[in-house]
Amino acid sequence: MKKSELIRRTIGLFLLGFLISLGFLQPVREIFDFPRQWTLFKNEPSELSSRMSSFMKIAPIDPHALEVSGDAQHVQLTGKKTGSSKMMVSIGNMPVKEVAVDVLPVIRLVPGGESIGVKLNSIGVLVVGYHLVAGQNGERSPGEDAGIKVGDIITSINGQKVEDMSDVKALVNDAGADGQPLHVSIVRNDQTLRKTLKPVKDKKDNKYRIGLYIRDSAAGIGTMTFYDPKSRKYGALGHVISDVDTKQPIQVHDGEIVRSSVTAIDKGSNGHPGEKIATFPADERPIGSVKKNTPFGIFGSLNRNIRNDIADRALPIALSNEVKEGPAKILTVLNGNRVEAFDIKIMSSVPQKYPATKGLVIKITDPRLLRATGGIVQGMSGSPIIQDGKLIGAVTHVFVNDPTSGYGVHIEWMLKEAGIDIYQHHREKKAS
Repeated sequence: MKKSELIRRTIGLFLLGFLISLGFLQPVREIFDFPRQWTLFKNEPSELSSRMSSFMKIAPIDPHALEVSGDAQHVQLTGKKTGSSKMMVSIGNMPVKEVAVDVLPVIRLVPGGESIGVKLNSIGVLVVGYHLVAGQNGERSPGEDAGIKVGDIITSINGQKVEDMSDVKALVNDAGADGQPLHVSIVRNDQTLRKTLKPVKDKKDNKYRIGLYIRDSAAGIGTMTFYDPKSRKYGALGHVISDVDTKQPIQVHDGEIVRSSVTAIDKGSNGHPGEKIATFPADERPIGSVKKNTPFGIFGSLNRNIRNDIADRALPIALSNEVKEGPAKILTVLNGNRVEAFDIKIMSSVPQKYPATKGLVIKITDPRLLRATGGIVQGMSGSPIIQDGKLIGAVTHVFVNDPTSGYGVHIEWMLKEAGIDIYQHHREKKAS
């Protein structure tokens, strides 16, 4: 080894030991681990790190856009105006890393918790089963013979749009009387297919049939998650509504939500998910429409104001990267129409960059709720989750083998499905 190289290595080792003795490398490591992108809401402080060394400094590049306060261990960043800005992370007076900051407009939503009844009308009619028709040539199902499957959605027959079961009945009778085949358009896995079949006259009652059980609507109960007091857009349930027989998501043509009343609780236990038993009159006045049924819940617009009489003030939301493990609350109904708050614990939270349904793991800790329900039960889906005065998400699923625990969905993905786009400002700015 050359003498000059040996000298350089010796000096390097000496400097490394000196830096370690000063505790200087830890802040360097933390700075390079620091995210290059930070998101916060305007005038809503966001704690950057609880591990920041006293060697580290943060300063806004544009002081008119950002404000930094606190000490090295608890730095708070506040956005003064909506838009994109930057801050510089330094060691002493030496700049090390530039971080982009997106300041979003503050979104405030009224949390729900109310028990709601849901009535959905599907696009077309859903095939939910087969039956045999006793014709002249024996018993068979013309629909099954034609290759129509359970879970298919019939959207038109002989070029005429099908919206409900009465449409199918009339078209089957007309074709049977004329001795003509039916040209059926179906939707299967987002693909449109065409099938041809001929109605068979049932010897039992002399009526023409196609050997298919069909359904054009569905009903159930759930929990309201939030509504936007400005646009009246709402979100509920936190998960998709599927047909009880086919287990396929219902493709919604239209629908409505009404108030429902919880009359009893079927308590959950290991291996047995419990449920809320609730009722709503068939002629109950709707409180809103249903426009979408997605993996993140049902969405639409309210046609009149609703109140839960416990948290009727609009709350700011928290993005997935702001949610932390620890205490929180849910709002839900156990009896009648009364919304109550119950204690839970956030066991884990995934700071998701892309929409996903299972971003939170929660555990019921409230003794009264555990005594009444055993934990999370069906019908509780959509119950809003509140932490530190912010709406962070909704209850979605229960762990079958541990009903005290389950999943939650982050609120930002429900907002996106509801048409409340918190990132729209930045896309418009980039496009312009």
